[in-house]
Amino acid sequence: MSPQLNGVSDLSWLGKPIDARPLFRPESASLLDELRALRPAEWRETAVPGWSVHDLAAHILGDYHGRLGWTTAGCERAFAHGETLEAFIHRANQEWVDLHADRSPDQLITALEQAGAQVSRHFETVDLEVTGLGVSWAGADPAPRWLDVAREFTEYWTHRQQVRHATGRGTDPEPQALSTALDTFMRALPHTLRDVSAPLGTQVQVTVDGPGGGVWTVTATADRWSLAEAPRGRPTASVALDPEAAWRLCTRGIGPGTALSLARIEGERRLAEAVCQIVSIVY
Repeated sequence: MSPQLNGVSDLSWLGKPIDARPLFRPESASLLDELRALRPAEWRETAVPGWSVHDLAAHILGDYHGRLGWTTAGCERAFAHGETLEAFIHRANQEWVDLHADRSPDQLITALEQAGAQVSRHFETVDLEVTGLGVSWAGADPAPRWLDVAREFTEYWTHRQQVRHATGRGTDPEPQALSTALDTFMRALPHTLRDVSAPLGTQVQVTVDGPGGGVWTVTATADRWSLAEAPRGRPTASVALDPEAAWRLCTRGIGPGTALSLARIEGERRLAEAVCQIVSIVY
């Protein structure tokens, strides 16, 4: 794939493209299987602060509708005066959840099945070599379509893990989905380090152990930190995490201090501490 996307400047610093397209259909199927298995009381469990499992399922449906360009009366999709992107997203999400508060679990599952099938078909055919929606947490606006698509996959995957955790099931260890989610999350590294000064060529390495893990090396270049440079020699700093700590850090399921306490760190600590500020969601 070319880093030149419809006139957008070189985006190779985001690293090697990711193809998440084949994962949407199995992800949707896994979500439906897990929701169908829930007991009535589990729908009321807290999935994320302020939202129950029912609320989060309704939110996923809203994500599906948003990607398909479907509109729903009662949800304001325009920015209020002076509203930030983050505030707009949080407000629109809450309006959607409130609008669907009275839907039964069976109704939500049926709606998720129908919309999820269309979302899966949509993503299976998209062209990854054009521009997509911006990915603010990666510092790319517009972003290459491959990152936009991968980001959308991580949205669904993360919410399913939150449902699992809320109902005592733990993170799904399936390695391909986990690997793709982690690889996407780590594309936030250059943006995370954007204000961190270091000599030209300084390299910082992040390792996630085990199945689904990987190694990412970010390099200080003349213009920015970059994931495009080949690793060479010993990194100035390295951070090693297990998969659970890594994905939960990136989605703010745990804070940077907790991640640092769980990490194996070598080299310059200030760089390791900067890496652990990573956020791979709109927060």
